Amino acid sequence: MESHFVDVSGIKTHFLKAGEGEPLLILHGWGSSAQVMSQLAQHMAIKNTCYVIDFPGFGKTPAPNSAWDVSEYMRFTQSFIQQVIGRKTSLLVHSFGGRVALKLLEQSWAQTWIDKVLITGGAGMKPRRTWRFYYRKYLAKTLKAPFLILPKALQEKGLQKLRQTDLWKSLGSSDYKQLEGVMREIFVKTVSEYLEKTLPNISHEVFLLWGKNDDSTPMYQAERIKAGIQNATLVGIDGAGHYAFLDNPSAFYAIADAYFHPKS
Repeated sequence: MESHFVDVSGIKTHFLKAGEGEPLLILHGWGSSAQVMSQLAQHMAIKNTCYVIDFPGFGKTPAPNSAWDVSEYMRFTQSFIQQVIGRKTSLLVHSFGGRVALKLLEQSWAQTWIDKVLITGGAGMKPRRTWRFYYRKYLAKTLKAPFLILPKALQEKGLQKLRQTDLWKSLGSSDYKQLEGVMREIFVKTVSEYLEKTLPNISHEVFLLWGKNDDSTPMYQAERIKAGIQNATLVGIDGAGHYAFLDNPSAFYAIADAYFHPKS
């Protein structure tokens, strides 16, 4: 695959490109990169021109200067499609890329610029929570409360010290613990936004291809997306988890090929 850099929204954006045919934009998940999607892209490039971007803050693309939310990643993706691809494209998206896709598809812009859509392990639905989640959530609020009554200057200093304690660090998710600076702020914004509200606004045909053993975005979340989008189809893959295209590539490729290139 060819490696390229292009300025998109003021960010030196890295992407991979391969193949010939109708364009297909592949979007990776949180903590992932274009490289993780490259094996899938190489297969799809047999019949498509594949573009695989590193989102800002991932892979070889630097983080944005401010804490973006999903809508800003959506606008970044719009700019990439218009600027680099330059015509109507299909989407194949994973996990965090699914959040971006849902935001894209509710825009009127998508009718002109987006063709077929395949979402695998897509994030954005509100998860079912265990008592442990609520315990950590309210313990964190309790720990922060004394600092919130202080003057602003002292408040921030106190909160910074709190964030450095082992107790505070133990309350965060594994993804959260690995992040620093603006990417930690972006992560918090991302996981705090639930996208059920976008589903009724999506008129596109959407194909949901899920690993039946996905424990990051379980099948019940895929079923919720299917129920919310008027024209959605859901297929589960045996023996596959969140990375279904890596866990069971032969099944994933066969189904994806049939969707994007149906035999007449």
